[in-house]
Amino acid sequence: MTIRVVVADDQELVRSGFAMILDVQPDIEVVAEAGDGAAAVEAVRRHAPDVALLDIRMPRMDGIEACRAISAESACRAVMLTTFDSDEYVYEALHAGASGFLLKDVRRDDLVHGVRVVARGDSLLAPSVARRLVEQYTRPAAARPRPSDPRLDTLTARERETLLLLARGLSNAEIAVELVVSDHTVKTHVGNVLAKLGLRDRIQAVICAYETGLITAGEGAGDPPPGGPSGRGSSPASARN
Repeated sequence: MTIRVVVADDQELVRSGFAMILDVQPDIEVVAEAGDGAAAVEAVRRHAPDVALLDIRMPRMDGIEACRAISAESACRAVMLTTFDSDEYVYEALHAGASGFLLKDVRRDDLVHGVRVVARGDSLLAPSVARRLVEQYTRPAAARPRPSDPRLDTLTARERETLLLLARGLSNAEIAVELVVSDHTVKTHVGNVLAKLGLRDRIQAVICAYETGLITAGEGAGDPPPGGPSGRGSSPASARN
């Protein structure tokens, strides 16, 4: 299966460089380039790619607005590229529907890997961005809402357990062990959680778990949640499958 990609950046040399790196891969085809966010949205409408690489700062429409439009209109998954390692951009991009966030100094192999990861439905964060995400959502619990958040009312007890384990960074296989169910059952639970909460991917599920207070600071990997399974996963920002 060929991964179809749109590359959007207002700097022609940067845009062409990324396109060249990707287009020589046997499983990736760059179907269009765009110099601004509006052109990127139009290119996605015209070519229906699997992945859009979007620079954050572009004229007419920035990358975050383009990501929001693309996420609302299509199944195309967005990877944000920026030179700015900023909390504001991270959270805005993720809430706009981005499935990946990489800095422009990313190595070429990591860029190619990132496109492949996002194309297969997983999520991707640069290590520095992941650290910031963890820091933001592991601040003292008193500053966040408690688990009475109405968004959680739509979930069954088992789906809440699944969401909590996602937030602890467990893979599907590890969740299956924790809940003593099959991998297929876990995939069903994960799909139900994402659908009911209106989330695109596991990264947004992690954010939601912290925002709603389902998981709080001090409940690191290995700490059993009250009344639930014990977590033996990695950092919640890993967002693995």
